[in-house]
Amino acid sequence: MRKILAILSLVLCLWLRAGAEEYSWKAKWISKQYYQSETNSWLAFRKDIDIEKVPASLIARIAVDTKYWLWINGEPVVYEGGLKRGPSIGGGYYDKVEIAPYLKKGENRISVLVWFMGKAGFSHMSSGTCALLFDARGPEIEILSDETWECSVQYGYGTASHPITNYRLSESNIRYDANLFDYNWFQTPIPRPDEKPVPRKAPEWLGSSIELPFLPGDVPMGELVERPIPQWKNYGLKDYISTRQSGDTLYCKLPYNGHFSPWFKVEAPKGMVISMHTDHDMVSDAKCVSAEYVTKEGVQEYESFGWMNGEVLYYVFPPEVKVLGVKFRETGYDTEFTGSFSCSDPVLNAYWQKAQRTLYVCMRDTYYDCPDRERAQWWGDEVNELNEAFYLLDRKADKLARKGIMELVRWQKPDGVMYAPIPCSNYFKELPMQVLNSIGWFGFRGYAFYSGDYSFVADVYPAVHRYLHEVWQLDSEGLPIYRKGGWDWPDAGSHQDRVAQLHLWYYLALKAEAEFAKVLGKGSEATEDEAIMSKIATVLNSKYWNGSAYITPGFEDLPDDRVQALAVISGVAGADKYPMLKKVFAERYNATTYMFPYVLDALYTMGEPQMALDRMRKLCPTIMNDSCTTLWEHWNFEGTCNHAWAGGGVISMVRQLAGVEALKPGYKEFEVKPQMGDLKWLKTGFETNYGRIEVSLVKKGKRIDAEITVPEGTTCQAGGQTFAPGIHKVRL
Repeated sequence: MRKILAILSLVLCLWLRAGAEEYSWKAKWISKQYYQSETNSWLAFRKDIDIEKVPASLIARIAVDTKYWLWINGEPVVYEGGLKRGPSIGGGYYDKVEIAPYLKKGENRISVLVWFMGKAGFSHMSSGTCALLFDARGPEIEILSDETWECSVQYGYGTASHPITNYRLSESNIRYDANLFDYNWFQTPIPRPDEKPVPRKAPEWLGSSIELPFLPGDVPMGELVERPIPQWKNYGLKDYISTRQSGDTLYCKLPYNGHFSPWFKVEAPKGMVISMHTDHDMVSDAKCVSAEYVTKEGVQEYESFGWMNGEVLYYVFPPEVKVLGVKFRETGYDTEFTGSFSCSDPVLNAYWQKAQRTLYVCMRDTYYDCPDRERAQWWGDEVNELNEAFYLLDRKADKLARKGIMELVRWQKPDGVMYAPIPCSNYFKELPMQVLNSIGWFGFRGYAFYSGDYSFVADVYPAVHRYLHEVWQLDSEGLPIYRKGGWDWPDAGSHQDRVAQLHLWYYLALKAEAEFAKVLGKGSEATEDEAIMSKIATVLNSKYWNGSAYITPGFEDLPDDRVQALAVISGVAGADKYPMLKKVFAERYNATTYMFPYVLDALYTMGEPQMALDRMRKLCPTIMNDSCTTLWEHWNFEGTCNHAWAGGGVISMVRQLAGVEALKPGYKEFEVKPQMGDLKWLKTGFETNYGRIEVSLVKKGKRIDAEITVPEGTTCQAGGQTFAPGIHKVRL
């Protein structure tokens, strides 16, 4: 047994190393001598270099724990670089940054501010070491982090006096005392040879860096993987849409719920404390990120680099402080809101708009369940989110889904269990049914099919196969034996027939694995999966079907609409059962926002678009509070007001309501087969890797007049005809 475990451990290590780019690092990890890498601390690094000839291109590879800001010659180059750590357990990411456009002939100054979060959280695994790795090499130039770089603890930064952020966040509340360090240290000019040196502002820099005694790839920083997603989009400083003063508090209205950093300019005496927090920090026990600033004497500007989110920012200014200006800087994932939808129903239009904004605010280092309370990559949420992104955003969003897929399998435990959230350093519990969904038909397979990207399948298949066939065991009838895992939570709410749900989630996971097995030429394993699926379907239809619904024998509650939905969309339930199931869906509304899209999918599959529309009209208004630009976590305004899993309804709005469904991966071939219910007209459009699909539908009695834009490289099936690329008018 020990020999087997040793072999498995070796295989795991080799597999994790395979995720790292083959790059021969020449730079050294550097930090500050005697520095203890304290939680929520900041190091300022700078290096002066002389350049005889500016290269046409120079790529810098930069890694830190956890975030960094880069200036060259005082000009901003990267705003909040770096990703929270965790491409694999113990590993980290590095950025590739083009720096040649910022260099000049002669003296140049490279300045890097590093924020070491240094705290356990639901989206980050701390290395325990605040350090910088900077490696830029060209034919005639090298800029490498080593002991010649200057380094100082940025003593101005500390932790705010507000209540600490909740245990899920690796971020701390940020305090800046302008009296302890020069906030604009990176702008210190370099004197020309004919000028006198410009005196540095106090405090003096405290010597050079030290080279740490480990190489890139070694513990504690671990393997380094190239950043797989774009750098953040920086929208620049903006004005608030309105401000209102009440006592010492300035209420600043943001245009929408987004990621932003607050900025202000004031004239103040020394020692005044300015506080900053959002309306989301005032709700329940969220304990979100907030900030404060201690003034120096005179006129001063400050921007708090730890981003917040919310609809309103509260500045609390002491009466001695004269406010000269306030602004905010929005940053976010680099993607565009390219998906569009409008129809004759204003409820659906409002839902689409809020779903789009909610999805965007739940994207950054990973897909989040929410951006304020947790910033965590719960994979049940991510399944909904990655599918929404196909219709709400451009295809750069797919990179975030793929990043999450690779993290999920690389964090697989030695016993084969997979869990979320990941990356994580203070929560390790498996939610079995959410994992089955994640690696299954709507998760991994959903990403592959709708993006057209199957290139990751070979990398994830061993982990998926191990989870399905080693972690899970089958009983004598071929059904998966119920496992509670670390958290027995298939969905929120009550009246859950969990055993039947489990069998169907396992069935759908096998269905996805069988497709992947065929892609990889593993025909025997696909056959094995399909045989197990056949047994599950047989037992469910013989023992769980009671003549009117699927229900676990001995379950004493009414039928669960979630079970019926999974039975329909998996194909376990045949069309002969639809009339009885229709009655269940008319009476049962157990599914919460997470399972909402699966119920809608089932209703459309059964040919019941009006029931799907009626359900949306009844439930969607209960998560669309007019005062919030994003969707609530649960029905009736419970939870947090920015949970993107609640936007899952947009998936069926395109695929089934508008009927724009992929027939081949990536929409290489697609159909337009709408189920409009009582809608009078509908327009939708979204980006694929082939180009933009647009569909306009107008109902006229029993017929639908359609105008369809078919992108180059694709074909469309509609009204019994096949259409080549171009714009076509069709009667359906």
